[in-house]
Amino acid sequence: MNKTLLLIICDFLLLNLLALTKWEKAAPPRASQVTAAQKAAATAPAVNADMVELMRISLEDEKSTRAQLTQQLTSAQGSLAEREKNLSALQQQKGQLENALATTQSGARELEQKYAAAAQEAGMTKEQLAKMQRELEERRAEAERQKLELARMEKQNTEARQRIENLNVAVRVAEQEKLMLASNLTEAKQQVQVERQERARVQEQTAQLTQGVGQLAEKSGELSKEIRENRPVNPNLIFTDFLANRVQTKITARRPGLFGANLKDKDAQTILVSDGLRTYALMHLSDTPFSFSFDTPPDYELITGKLSRGAFNAPVKELNFLALDPRLVVIPVDDPLVALMGAKIYKLASEPFKFSDAVVVRADDGKYGETPFRIDAANPGYVKLDNRIVTRLFGEFSPKRGDLVFSKSGDLIGLMVNNDYCAVLGDFRAAHTLSAGDDVVQPKTGATFTDLAARWQRLPFKLQ
Repeated sequence: MNKTLLLIICDFLLLNLLALTKWEKAAPPRASQVTAAQKAAATAPAVNADMVELMRISLEDEKSTRAQLTQQLTSAQGSLAEREKNLSALQQQKGQLENALATTQSGARELEQKYAAAAQEAGMTKEQLAKMQRELEERRAEAERQKLELARMEKQNTEARQRIENLNVAVRVAEQEKLMLASNLTEAKQQVQVERQERARVQEQTAQLTQGVGQLAEKSGELSKEIRENRPVNPNLIFTDFLANRVQTKITARRPGLFGANLKDKDAQTILVSDGLRTYALMHLSDTPFSFSFDTPPDYELITGKLSRGAFNAPVKELNFLALDPRLVVIPVDDPLVALMGAKIYKLASEPFKFSDAVVVRADDGKYGETPFRIDAANPGYVKLDNRIVTRLFGEFSPKRGDLVFSKSGDLIGLMVNNDYCAVLGDFRAAHTLSAGDDVVQPKTGATFTDLAARWQRLPFKLQ
């Protein structure tokens, strides 16, 4: 507590004590004592003068004491008035202090609010400082980038100045060259005239050379073709090619019998061959269920068949018996089926007699070999093969009907019609055609086979 305030409170309490003391009531006991003494003096006749003197002295002392007390009271009242004045001043000071305290408290609250605001502002200042720091970093990075960009631009500027200098040099050189060209223009015109004349001669020579090159290329192509056609193919390659492109055939025929329907089928392996217009599967009559006999040929009720290669199967729609030889049978195959089948289409030999030897391939047992053949002048559509073929692989074996005969160029010559003669293919005209299919109602086929047998019997005995 403030010492000044404590002193003021103590003075205030002393003044209250002095003010509340009843000085008038304190004095009478002395008076009562005097009265009692007087009564005692009155009642005691034997009181001596000393007692009276003592009483007088006591009374004077009492008066003196009262006078002192009165003086002290006056002094105390003055002091009290002064104290009251001081108390009033102190109360006024107290009010001022309370006002100052309220002002101070109000200021403290304001300071607290300012402190809170300052703390919040300090937080915001930290975020702003971080933001400013980031912006500073970005500006530093941007300044660094601009510095690099400035260095690059300075480098480009230097290079541009260098290029400008080079261009200036080039311009000066070009001007000098222009002057030189201007001076040489007349000579160039004269040279152009001379070159035009030479160009005309060169163009004429070029035309002649082009014509010669074209003729040479044409002759070269013809020569290459001739070399390919004249170069014999190894029989092993021909047989390998056959194995890779062979087609399986199956023909089924049904005819009435004594005890019911008589069903007969035949499987064979063959190739696809083209005459330049259509594609056919080639077979011998022995590769079909049909045959020639001297008896009355039967009428077949149903004829079906299919061509197979791998997983592909195609139905047979018709069988053509060629006019060249009644034993030659071909099955026409449409181009879409040929494409799906994927087998090689053999060409007919354009010059079947160019080589003295032919390659015979037997499809059923996989034998093949090379043998010489001769032209039969009496039968131009046939060639005679040596019926004894000696090979390293199979030893000696003889050709038989149904064997395929290839030229040494790899093209097909024809098909063996018997064990000695091969029919040379070239004409695929059909003498007779039989339709095939499950839903095809066959006409009387006996007449067809009767005519085919008659044509076969009319052939020379060596060709039968």
